[in-house]
Amino acid sequence: MSIINDILEFNKVFVEKEEYKHYEASKFPIKKVAVLTCMDTRLTLLLPAALGFKNGDVKIIKNAGGVISHPYGSVIRSLLVCIYELGIKEILVIGHYDCGMQNLQSDKITDKMLKAGIDPQAIEKVRSEIDYDTWLKGFDCVEKSVRDTAALIKNHPLIPSDIQVHALLMDPETGRLDRVAL
Repeated sequence: MSIINDILEFNKVFVEKEEYKHYEASKFPIKKVAVLTCMDTRLTLLLPAALGFKNGDVKIIKNAGGVISHPYGSVIRSLLVCIYELGIKEILVIGHYDCGMQNLQSDKITDKMLKAGIDPQAIEKVRSEIDYDTWLKGFDCVEKSVRDTAALIKNHPLIPSDIQVHALLMDPETGRLDRVAL
């Protein structure tokens, strides 16, 4: 069952009532900060609230685990745009405890793909093109993942040395932040 009709109806009323005016902001982040974090639903509203961010304050980049899976992939590209086009000066890498990417194994996801009807030949084609198991694998330790991701950003050849990079872990229940040493 799709929820698209409910979304479209809600959106129509939202626009008619000009509710969007509560969210007006510039495309340039006021606090000059970019955040790389996990897509976990518990962080959607908690993370900005726990850090005191309002709409327009920061750029938030989310993916599964808040990791960089390739040093020249879309996350780094987004951070480069943040730096060179939008003027950010600091990057926060924020992982969280109880992350679903911790201990995730590619074989388990592959089994689910097969059960969902994905053609095994499609999986083999992808395997022939990339390091499939590394691409779909999670991490063993969330703290190490956050530290490694922040270090990759800090040491990236296209990231200026004056950009501050911070590594943090969030409790997804309370919003408490813990610093992770780099």
